Amino acid sequence: MSKHFAFVSMTAHGHVNPTLPLVEELVRRGHRVTYAIGPEFHAAVQAVGAGLLDTGTVMPEMPTNFTKFTPEAMAPLLEFRLKDVRESFPKLLAHFEQDRPDAVCFDQGELTGRMLAEKLGVPEVALVPHFAGNEEFSLRDIMTNEDEDAFDPSHPVLQDFMARLKEITTEFGVSFDPAAFGQAPPSPLNLVFLPKKFQLRPETFDDRFEFIGPSVGQRGIVDWKPAHPESPLLFISLGTVFNQRPDFFQLCIEAFRDSGWQVAMSIGKVVDVADLGEIPENFDVRPSFPQPAVLQHAAAFLTHTGMNSTMETLYYGVPPIAVPQMPEQEANADRAEELGLGKRLQAADLTPELLRTTVDEVAADERIRANLAEMREAVLAGGGASAGADALEKFLG
Repeated sequence: MSKHFAFVSMTAHGHVNPTLPLVEELVRRGHRVTYAIGPEFHAAVQAVGAGLLDTGTVMPEMPTNFTKFTPEAMAPLLEFRLKDVRESFPKLLAHFEQDRPDAVCFDQGELTGRMLAEKLGVPEVALVPHFAGNEEFSLRDIMTNEDEDAFDPSHPVLQDFMARLKEITTEFGVSFDPAAFGQAPPSPLNLVFLPKKFQLRPETFDDRFEFIGPSVGQRGIVDWKPAHPESPLLFISLGTVFNQRPDFFQLCIEAFRDSGWQVAMSIGKVVDVADLGEIPENFDVRPSFPQPAVLQHAAAFLTHTGMNSTMETLYYGVPPIAVPQMPEQEANADRAEELGLGKRLQAADLTPELLRTTVDEVAADERIRANLAEMREAVLAGGGASAGADALEKFLG
């Protein structure tokens, strides 16, 4: 029997992209999906067959230096989250009260999705595009290990945020506990977009969690080919958020200008290519690339190790050389290195010589290649979008 699914996500590539193949598969099976999202992703969700609900959400510019995951660093983002909840939740509720879904599938970091499911009295499903958390393990704790006071509940920034969030949830008549922000209890069904083999503390997760792994869907069939297919391809990207690093991109140019590498380098929307100096002939520099299409041709990936990028590089068996830009990315990079899938570099240590040597060594390492092949088997065994659709159909009976 056809079902109606409401999807609610954070307006960010690393959160939306993993869900699109699942939406596409649900639609292919005859279900209806209404996707609530900001304008940046309207075309992408419509392309996979979903109906659209515009939340109006536009993510603010993120800080260029987010190495300390502290309340002070998070304050602008927390302020934005409060404003967005207050403005977008009434839109969600008004729409879905008139067009009720059979379940609300929401990004685990998106407050309004859980609130919507409760208010409508329909089943909730958490969509998890990063390391999953449960009663015994929390990614938040991993990210703040170096600063024990980073999430001290008594900190004035967090006290103010939780008090104001409590006012909003009380106003809307939902029971969401602000103290659980960033560490909410698991939903009855949690679809995790990574293989269990990559998950931290995997033994602590029960059958509420379906580790379906990544899928790439339409993003993997873009017609992109390197200009010089006879040369090994190095893909360089710091993702779509913490990428305001012209100094890093200049280091990469210096490192690989006279190498045997053909380089595709994504510099984001903020950095101007004109500020990077002369671009060598073996470089293709753009604000963005169709990442899955590039990875199909790549021999190595110099990456920030956001989880979406990490999963896509494992999906295609490309070794990551990690230059993480914030704590969550550091956790991903450490896990990849721990499993022998690539190597992490420290930002403070970067030199052109270190970049080139490390990329050359990782790309040639047969042990890493063997580990990648095993992990790719685990990625594909998760079942991706098809397994996620199976789990949702079973969950709704």
